[in-house]
Amino acid sequence: MHERIIILDFGSQYTQLIARRIREQGVYSEIHPCTIPTADVQSMEPIGVVLSGGPSSVYDDDAPPLDPALLELTRSDGSSVPVLGICYGLQAMAHFEDGEVARADRREYGRAKLAVDYSGDLLSGVVSGSNVWMSHGDHLVDVPEDYEIIAHTDNAPVAAVRSRSRPLYGVQFHPEVVHTEYGEMILENFVKRICGASGDWTRVSFVEEKISEIRDLVGEETVILGLSGGVDSSVAAVLLHEAIGDQLVCIFVNNGLLRKGEWEQVQTTFRDHYHLNLVARDATDLFLERLKGVIDPEEKRVIIGNTFVDVFEDCTETIKRERGDHVRFLAQGTLYPDVIESVSFKGPSATIKTHHNVGGLPEDLSFEIIEPFRELFKDEVRDIGRLLKVPDEIVDRHPFPGPGLAIRILGEVTPERLTILQEADSIFIDELKLSGLYDEVWQAFVVLLPVQTVGVMGDQRTYENVCALRAVTSRDGMTADWAHLPYDFLARVSSRIVNEISGINRAVYDISSKPPATIEWE
Repeated sequence: MHERIIILDFGSQYTQLIARRIREQGVYSEIHPCTIPTADVQSMEPIGVVLSGGPSSVYDDDAPPLDPALLELTRSDGSSVPVLGICYGLQAMAHFEDGEVARADRREYGRAKLAVDYSGDLLSGVVSGSNVWMSHGDHLVDVPEDYEIIAHTDNAPVAAVRSRSRPLYGVQFHPEVVHTEYGEMILENFVKRICGASGDWTRVSFVEEKISEIRDLVGEETVILGLSGGVDSSVAAVLLHEAIGDQLVCIFVNNGLLRKGEWEQVQTTFRDHYHLNLVARDATDLFLERLKGVIDPEEKRVIIGNTFVDVFEDCTETIKRERGDHVRFLAQGTLYPDVIESVSFKGPSATIKTHHNVGGLPEDLSFEIIEPFRELFKDEVRDIGRLLKVPDEIVDRHPFPGPGLAIRILGEVTPERLTILQEADSIFIDELKLSGLYDEVWQAFVVLLPVQTVGVMGDQRTYENVCALRAVTSRDGMTADWAHLPYDFLARVSSRIVNEISGINRAVYDISSKPPATIEWE
């Protein structure tokens, strides 16, 4: 068993970042709802527990509860399990232990200067006066009797605390976001200094263990994988092929919403390079027929997900007729953020969007599910891909949404609008690669807007579509800043799109960050 830190989610949109930062220390971390029984947490034998932030006030009638027993967990050697409360997590700890939480005079959102009062253990190496990221309406004004204040800000008299007798710590700010200058150091101090982690979780150990686990589970049965050509499903296909060889059959469905040339490229890569068993089904007409007249993005996602299931099931029936009763498993490239974002219950992070590959399968599906990357983040999957020698053009490919270009066409999806967007997106991506900027951004794409504007081309008036260019920088997609691409580059892309594509006469550039915006527009 690897060292493990359990993160309890009280509803913060940053909870996934906590897990990601801890994994960067070589320590495996898992997110669980704040409602999980304490006995279950104890049975996981964690070396530490983190209580996330959240949108509630501890005085709300429906505030997520904190089980007092969580502060009294023990390890196998009898020592106490360290606990770190972040934002709401700190307030819940202190409130339970008779501290006082009150509404702040002003809501604090954004950067604040941290004054360090005690630079030991949790804040070791943190420079006083450095920036921290705040996002709270309540704050702690009186600490429990056993606690001491170890940092403050101008607006938060209690910005960090520790217990004098137990390994209990809390911070009012968010060390997991990049805007907190010494955030990684604070989490490393908790993981390494306080929890005593050695950092025994590596990508190599993950691959070795996962291959062995898959072989033991599958035996001589057949595994079917839905292949999209994106990073997640592609790396999953290579990992599964490494584990079970020709027992893997991949299904690639063309929903008509792919990027330009992707239908042909994916087949060439996986048939010719990897020699995988690949069933390719072109269902463009079916998808576009069902999307006709649909504008709402969630409705688009549901239709695309349901149609995918219909086509996929038809393909699997063909495979079953060929292979008999040995088709037992279905593999998916599901990632941890997909799992977290698609689950909504009392106290957790709000559902941002529905993911078509999580929870969208019919209940009577006659397969056992294999999700080798269910506990991984995108950049961890990229690392796994590099270990498996997956080509850079696949591993470094920008994320692409499951519903494809349908959610990058605002409004109705039509064959004409799809062609326009495919051409514009191809120009943007090609120019990024030619300029050496593709690997500098996390994700880049074009959005076709339901807006037409007046333009002039030659001596004639035009009234055509507007497209938006979107490019962001990020470490993991949980937060993102808009990419500050050179003006001459943007001018070149705009000029090419307007001049080469009939149907677009204006291009704009999106300069919104996440939060408050999301990366995708729908």
